[in-house]
Amino acid sequence: MSDIKITEYKVPVDEGELYVKKWNPTIVTSDVPIILLHDSLGCVGLWRGLPLMLAEKLSRTVIAYDRLGAGKSSVCESLPSIDFIEEEASQIFPLVKKSLSIKSYITLGHSVGGAMAINIAANDADCIGVISISAQAFVEPRTLKGIKDAKEAFKQKGQIERLQKWHSDKANWVLSAWTETWLLPEFSSWSLKSCIGNVTCPVLAIHGDNDEYGSTAFPEFIVNNTVGDSTLLIVKDCGHMPHKEKTDDVVMAIHHFINNSVI
Repeated sequence: MSDIKITEYKVPVDEGELYVKKWNPTIVTSDVPIILLHDSLGCVGLWRGLPLMLAEKLSRTVIAYDRLGAGKSSVCESLPSIDFIEEEASQIFPLVKKSLSIKSYITLGHSVGGAMAINIAANDADCIGVISISAQAFVEPRTLKGIKDAKEAFKQKGQIERLQKWHSDKANWVLSAWTETWLLPEFSSWSLKSCIGNVTCPVLAIHGDNDEYGSTAFPEFIVNNTVGDSTLLIVKDCGHMPHKEKTDDVVMAIHHFINNSVI
């Protein structure tokens, strides 16, 4: 097992600062890092032990950051625009990349972070591989039902406190940024269709067969519409969190994908 050095950074953006954390093995097999993009309610801390596992298993640097308004990043005053996925890829992520002097890299995104990872790859040839976990590719009735159900569940006593543990006084904003944006009628036409044909690097699309926010039509759309080599992995008896529900299987699949399809 390699020793892992952990460092933390703050990256300035127009609206404040982004919190960034890096897991760097003492012995690395590649200088191409894996960059993690979290889900709508997520943050660096909610990746739990995955970054460390990946850094140890793959002997390469893993980087994660909190999006504006989430985790340890600055407060965001307004809710996201309906173009927030594309804006993260084209406006915010390049600032992280530049600040940390990142050259070639692999993106790994969960849920909406997976959609952002694909948009990043479509915009930047330096992205040489994408791993999407439970990524949305468009808006399904199942997506909307799952979000509405979650919105109601968070009205129950003690539920918003779960988010406050990770997002402190930003918790209500984080919840609203997810539910209110995705449930807007004008957001219902969002999809990856406009960008996915520009993704030329290898892609691994991982999806649970019981995902409550989207059917397997999402990963199928992803692998069928990227230009490069794409791999589909449907995880059996699994919901929206394959990396937490079936951690060993997911880490093994990522290890195989990177070593055999990327670098």
